[in-house]
Amino acid sequence: MGAGELVVGAVLVVACVVALCLVVRRVRLVRGGGVDVSLRRRLRVASGSGWHSGVGRYRGDELAWFRLTSLWPGPTVVVDRTDLEIVERRTPSPAEVESIPPAGVVLRCRTPARTLELAMSPGVLTGFLAWLEATPPGRTGYRQAS
Repeated sequence: MGAGELVVGAVLVVACVVALCLVVRRVRLVRGGGVDVSLRRRLRVASGSGWHSGVGRYRGDELAWFRLTSLWPGPTVVVDRTDLEIVERRTPSPAEVESIPPAGVVLRCRTPARTLELAMSPGVLTGFLAWLEATPPGRTGYRQAS
């Protein structure tokens, strides 16, 4: 076997290990109560681009979002429901449907720190809105812009 074949073999083994780690991570997140949610932080990009697939998990007053293509063990984005404002609710554009296939709804949300978009299926949306509305008394709670 030549050196080139060994390098190619090693790269394939590493790629398979990384892919397996990503699959195991997703399964663990979903089994632990996670839901499929796509997220876009750069809103000024071309239509349909900038979306990232991930898993959202509710942790008290926070939605922790884990990017699927990351090996980082912690969440990529954390959103506090007491600071969240839903600015817009819409259906995905035709260009976005290719980027976020399971999504039926796109929410543009604003917090004091950032504006972002979340894309989710109608079933996940129902749970998300119920979680937002369940803010304990005395908290600001989410606001839905008119």
